Amino acid sequence: MMMILIAGPYRSGTQNDPILIKRNMDRLEAQALPIFRKGHVPMIGEWAANPLIELAGSKEVGDGIFQQIQYPVAHRLLRKCDAILRIEGESVGADKDVELAKSLGLKVYYDINEIPDAEQ
Repeated sequence: MMMILIAGPYRSGTQNDPILIKRNMDRLEAQALPIFRKGHVPMIGEWAANPLIELAGSKEVGDGIFQQIQYPVAHRLLRKCDAILRIEGESVGADKDVELAKSLGLKVYYDINEIPDAEQ
């Protein structure tokens, strides 16, 4: 069993439009159940970061508080993960996540079908 961080576009290409951000989040979350069904634990950085960003008083996506929390949360999570799934789409943040994952020696997957089933 692995804990797998799902990385891909969140704000990229949205101009901070909430509808487009939600669409990106839906794409990230669409990978979570298949990972779970393979016997692993899926994780998305925004699942942990967004409540903290709100609690810290962020007024809008991308503001200073958002910047102080979002990427550091994902990078801390990666240090606890076994692998990362990088989904399609341009994203500087997700590319940085992959770079960190590689430096930590984590497995990097680019397609859900590359992820093996967990041993039961």
